[in-house]
Amino acid sequence: MGDVLSTHLDDARRQHIAEKTGKILTEFGRFYEDQYGVVLFSSMRHEIEGTGLPQAQLLWRKVPLDERIIFSGNLFQYQEDNKKWRNRFSLVPHNYGLVLYENKVAYERQVPPRAVINSAGYKILTSVDQYLELVGNSLPGTTSKSGTAPILKCPTQFPLILWHPSARHYYFCMMTEAEQDKWQAVLQDCIRHCNNGIPEDSKVEGPAFTDAIRMYRQSKELYGTWEMLCGNEVQILSNLVMEELGPELKAELAPRLKGKPQERQRQWIQISDAVYRMVYEQAKAHFEAVLSKLQLARPAMEATIRTDMDQIITSKEHLASKIRAFILPKAEVCVRNHVQPYIPSILEALMVPTSQGFTEVRDVFFKEVTDMNLNVINEGGADKLGEYMEKLSQLAYHPLKMQSCYEKMEPLRLDGLQQRFDVSSTSVFKQRAQIHMREQMDNAVYTFETLLHQELGKGPTKEELCKSIQRILERVLKKYDYDSSSVRKRFFREALLQITIPFLLKKLAPTCKSELPRFQELIFEDFARFILVENTYEEVVLQTVMKDILQAVKEAAVQRKHNLYRDSMVMHNSDPNLHLLAEGAPIDWGEEYGGSGGDGGSPSVPEAATHSEKRRRAKQVVSVVQDEEAGLPFEAGSEPLSPASPDSVTELRGLLARDLRAESPPPAGPLLNGAPSRESPQPAAAPEASLPPASPLRQLPPGKAADLELPKPSDQETGEQVSSPGGRPPIHTTTEDSAGVQTEF
Repeated sequence: MGDVLSTHLDDARRQHIAEKTGKILTEFGRFYEDQYGVVLFSSMRHEIEGTGLPQAQLLWRKVPLDERIIFSGNLFQYQEDNKKWRNRFSLVPHNYGLVLYENKVAYERQVPPRAVINSAGYKILTSVDQYLELVGNSLPGTTSKSGTAPILKCPTQFPLILWHPSARHYYFCMMTEAEQDKWQAVLQDCIRHCNNGIPEDSKVEGPAFTDAIRMYRQSKELYGTWEMLCGNEVQILSNLVMEELGPELKAELAPRLKGKPQERQRQWIQISDAVYRMVYEQAKAHFEAVLSKLQLARPAMEATIRTDMDQIITSKEHLASKIRAFILPKAEVCVRNHVQPYIPSILEALMVPTSQGFTEVRDVFFKEVTDMNLNVINEGGADKLGEYMEKLSQLAYHPLKMQSCYEKMEPLRLDGLQQRFDVSSTSVFKQRAQIHMREQMDNAVYTFETLLHQELGKGPTKEELCKSIQRILERVLKKYDYDSSSVRKRFFREALLQITIPFLLKKLAPTCKSELPRFQELIFEDFARFILVENTYEEVVLQTVMKDILQAVKEAAVQRKHNLYRDSMVMHNSDPNLHLLAEGAPIDWGEEYGGSGGDGGSPSVPEAATHSEKRRRAKQVVSVVQDEEAGLPFEAGSEPLSPASPDSVTELRGLLARDLRAESPPPAGPLLNGAPSRESPQPAAAPEASLPPASPLRQLPPGKAADLELPKPSDQETGEQVSSPGGRPPIHTTTEDSAGVQTEF
């Protein structure tokens, strides 16, 4: 297949790709520099004026992942080089990168992994037919005739395929439907996490980047949501280039591909992946250079803003008043005729599945705490408390237990509205709501932990402990109801803005956009880095529809079926001392109360290991490590076997039903896709925050060696990384922030 790349990607074409990529990146860089100054000013103004959100009632955990292994087990992966299926020992560490080892022994001996996959931008397919349809659509005119061999054959009925529009594809299969369901839930969690790779604590760089992406695409007449705004900045930039470069290459190269339809499809996938990796390397270097330049200029910009804050505000308000006088009559007519009638329908479509999902989060939390309480009563009181609390502490990141909550968002449809408002996909709204669910679950669990830990300092008896747990549960549920209502209302407002504002901008563009340059003369040259006509124009358009959106959400809050608090019901922080409790060191339930550390009986931990050694190792949430002694199906020349899956979902549920014990859950981290960030580093900060005034349209975003440092997920799809015979040093990781989705090669 190397001949395919050398034939179709010769030096001349590679040079053309590099030049085209450079042109796109340079143009984007100008937008990024413009937006950086605007967002920096808005951020500093927001900070000074202190227009924050109401105080959240629940606490939030600073490091929820805590170096855990979320999932591990065996997958059968298709090797494209030799067209064979091979067994791979696979695990998902705390940073949500799927790591593939040659086998379990290689993992235990610290042999470098075969591949580290970052799943940002991928889709999970559960059937070969789905995959073949997507592949056929990606290269028109290559549909295979009936009876011909397809591009991929799966030896079982339970495949999982990771598909990306530009990067390489990954093919896996399982022995049972239960294993397929389990891994699908885990990989979907990986995608949801990796899609939000921009750090939430990035108050300027991240928002400026997502605004620049939006402005760049609007300059190309591309409005509405963009499904590929996922991953970290370099991945998003690569997707941006491929959006423009891909069709051009396809039109040029598709007619030159030789062979049968499936062979041409295979060639195109390989070419697209090679181009994607070239673009990625160039985008990475360009982005780092632009960001470095802006960060060097930031101190001087901040000094100017602090000195001239009042004058900048006055200048911006004067500009806004002039633009408003020009644009308001046209915008109000457009809103009244084309947007206002549809707001209730959009809101209802969003509210039903979202409210069901948050109700399910509440129910799951209630059930898990109640089951834990029963177990504590029946099994020795505080002596068993550490074990169960260790498991409960990671409930929000347990892929299977949270699945019922996430599934509530799947029916979300905007039928009849999606095409009208140019919403390419509802996935961005689904994933953002699911992320809010996970955050609220973890906030509830952490608040419960903190209150219970305080109560245990009083040395309660078993009976007193039972009553205390029940009392604390009721207290936390009240806080959850309030916070989840606030989160949902904010989510609805942001989603409505994201759907309607691009539509309005597109409608108004023919009559208004050409008139905007004349307003430039109203901006003093000294303030030109902090005030842009285009951004001010968008804010004016936003204001025309905002009152209708706020009114619609307010009216919906009155309907009891959505379980929303009315805006008039402001719940001030009733536990001032609660937030002080969260300032202490993280609670180590296993260490303090003699729990087992939530290792889940994983065969990865040797029996002889001491308790302190176990505590240092990455903790297993769900052990799906198959018995490798039983033989590996799908090895070269062998027929598929059908060994029983030792950890099927059914068996796991059976164990849960029998002992009412929660498995030790996982962890997650930063989740951003241009989504709202936390307003404050304080423990009581809301899990998401209001959009800064200048940025109304940011896209929501979706073993023995267990103590080794685990590889980070790759943000560049480079294919399999085969370790050299001499043994390359292992890929290391550090504790990740939300940007930590990059692999060191």
